[in-house]
Amino acid sequence: MTRDLSLEELERDRWAAPSGGETRLMATARELRRKPIGSLTVEDMRLLIRQDVGLAHLLPLAVEVLRANPLAEGDMYEGDLLAAVLTRSAVVWSEFPELGREVRLIVSELTDVPPALKREVKGFLAQ
Repeated sequence: MTRDLSLEELERDRWAAPSGGETRLMATARELRRKPIGSLTVEDMRLLIRQDVGLAHLLPLAVEVLRANPLAEGDMYEGDLLAAVLTRSAVVWSEFPELGREVRLIVSELTDVPPALKREVKGFLAQ
């Protein structure tokens, strides 16, 4: 994986600034798509994954982080990156079955699931 390229470069898709107003969330996502993926923080990945942006490139990076620290935290709460990953749709996991298996393994090894993650873990494992 080429970590020095941005999502815009990897996907060959540049998001133009909208002609009208833009929410802060979308402006942030657009800006993050311009950063090299290797320089994205846990919070950056959490935000983009929650918006289903660049999943083919970001899910492998997120899983790498989660392998080292399953409860890695962005700006929201302990385990918020895991929550973002777990709540992707079943369609996403059908496209990335190996990553899905790896996430299942990570979740199965959690000895103490924080209350904020119990619903997400249960929903993911039910897929």
